Amino acid sequence: MNKVDELPEEHPDALLSRLHKTIKLCIRTLAVLMVFVIFWGVLDVFYVIYTQISNAPYLLLAVSDIFKVFAAFLVVLIAIEIYQNIILYLRTDVIPIKLVIATALMAIARKVIIIDLKEVSAIHIFSIAAVVLALGVTYYLVGLQHKDST
Repeated sequence: MNKVDELPEEHPDALLSRLHKTIKLCIRTLAVLMVFVIFWGVLDVFYVIYTQISNAPYLLLAVSDIFKVFAAFLVVLIAIEIYQNIILYLRTDVIPIKLVIATALMAIARKVIIIDLKEVSAIHIFSIAAVVLALGVTYYLVGLQHKDST
């Protein structure tokens, strides 16, 4: 595999070398912050479950309550996907196109799962369908390209 080095820390120009090191430090900082966001999201999932089962009728979840729990779970899963994207940006031998598309698919899937059909218009639903279709086709084509290159 050819090594791709988009931000080489060793560069003939001292300014560019310093800027590349600064960007990599920022990416590492984002990774640490994203771990905090993930932990916070897990705590939020516990909180959402607790609040939903502690309301009358106790220990029972209505369909709307289950959607709230699903939404909380999916937000954490999307945060984990974003964390993986950040880590891949730190690696210089990986171009994370497929993972970025998968993250976008997960985010739009979250929207589809928690959408309230009573509050959105038909054009909104068609727009979401177009985005899902475009991302699905893109993911498929990138997967074909990846399979052909290996």
